[in-house]
Amino acid sequence: MPAASAARTRGRPRSPEADTAILAATRALLAERGWVDLTIAEVASRAGVAKTTLYRRWPGKADLVVDAMAELFSHLEVVDRGSMVQDALATVGQYVELLQLPETQAALLALASEADRDPSLRAKVRGQVIDPQRRLVYEAWERACARGEVDGETDVDLVFDMICGTLVHRILIKGEPVDEGYLTRFVTVLLAGLAQLRISGGV
Repeated sequence: MPAASAARTRGRPRSPEADTAILAATRALLAERGWVDLTIAEVASRAGVAKTTLYRRWPGKADLVVDAMAELFSHLEVVDRGSMVQDALATVGQYVELLQLPETQAALLALASEADRDPSLRAKVRGQVIDPQRRLVYEAWERACARGEVDGETDVDLVFDMICGTLVHRILIKGEPVDEGYLTRFVTVLLAGLAQLRISGGV
């Protein structure tokens, strides 16, 4: 097959700039319209691309929103402030900021509902949004071990569930903010609980 014909068969390569614009438009419209009124057509218009561009890359709205949220949460990182307590305050604080964004709240509540009926969507949410966050807890624990602040292993999954469960419940379910005082109390209780569990041999 001639090279030109082969190129046409493969189609155009994906444009990182277009992807960035599409995902940003998705998040902006989620904040403005909410899940129900979010449409592929309006995302395409806001991003300045054709609807066919979106449909070639994302088979439906849920897949698009998963990628939009995954890109947003990909900016989370373990902040190095020199101690386990300060690292936790800064890192969990980043997570709180994301959860308090209107687009994050609209997306996560809707995806939780949709994923309840769609196992494949649940797997995408877990693989692209949740598991990368979980790895941050592993990284934070390893850093604390390297500093000599803690040693051995701990139940990282439990720690992750405690962080996410508490903050998602407070922000998304109860609709209450997490201010500096609440964040400090939460991190203090979390780390004190970890210490107690290790003393008692619980983890």
